[in-house]
Amino acid sequence: MAIWQPEPGETALTRTCVTFATGQATPVSGMRWFRDTQRRDIQHELPGWPEGPVYTAHSAGGTAGRNVAKVGLKTLYVAVWGALTSQGGSVGPGSKARPVEDHADEVEDFPVMWASPGTIARTLPWQLDPGRTDPKRYRTHAIVTTRRLVVVGLPYDKKHDELIDDEVLWEVERSRISRVEPRAYKYASDVKVVFDDGSWCRLWAINRDALTRYLSYSFELLGPDSLGPELRSAVERHIATAQAPDPGPPVVSHRPCGHYLIDIPVPRELSAFFGAETRHKSVNADGSDLRPGELHPEDL
Repeated sequence: MAIWQPEPGETALTRTCVTFATGQATPVSGMRWFRDTQRRDIQHELPGWPEGPVYTAHSAGGTAGRNVAKVGLKTLYVAVWGALTSQGGSVGPGSKARPVEDHADEVEDFPVMWASPGTIARTLPWQLDPGRTDPKRYRTHAIVTTRRLVVVGLPYDKKHDELIDDEVLWEVERSRISRVEPRAYKYASDVKVVFDDGSWCRLWAINRDALTRYLSYSFELLGPDSLGPELRSAVERHIATAQAPDPGPPVVSHRPCGHYLIDIPVPRELSAFFGAETRHKSVNADGSDLRPGELHPEDL
């Protein structure tokens, strides 16, 4: 079994299960499209992609396309939602449905790839598409490091969730990612990744906060020798109280909001279903805990 590892001098920051997103608004429910900038369907132009479902958007009161649309990620949504809510959790920052942010791309259409010929988004692997893989048997994970964004694929066995056998499917240098936009429609689990050539993709992530935490905000990563005594003490306290079995080296970052984020990896809890587990905590510059009202979105 092979677990993906960063190269020397490269730090893995987070790992979470991802796929291409799926429409939630009634006209595009359960669907997704791969578009060029003229809104033409380009999935037949993507090299190496097997045939997949062809969707037809329906009216608010219609039913066309519903049967085809219910395959793929819907199974994964139900499984994740059930797993989290059964433990008293929620998906995203709150579980209430969110308003439409982009009517053209969330109600009238639902592109998950927007790419002219020769652009980065067209190189994304077909395995990210729940319409082309079986989420009961296969998973795709996004791994964010200090240098790149990597997508790996791995077989999934519910009974042996801890057995990881990674295959690298795709990667891109972080410098080619111009911005990341959390999309809050419905259950706030989608993220739009925009590349420097103008192409983009929309992904669904089990742990969207972890994904956007290290992609959407600029931050300064601090090595052990860069920590002052107050922050070093805060890291030691967090390790002592985080209940993390066999923790990995802590990752400390200075966020633009001024707070410091302490992330403790827990390699033993790596899961094919969810991805990597960490114990994170935000503190002030003097190492003290944040007071009520001081929490910032970058601290999530």
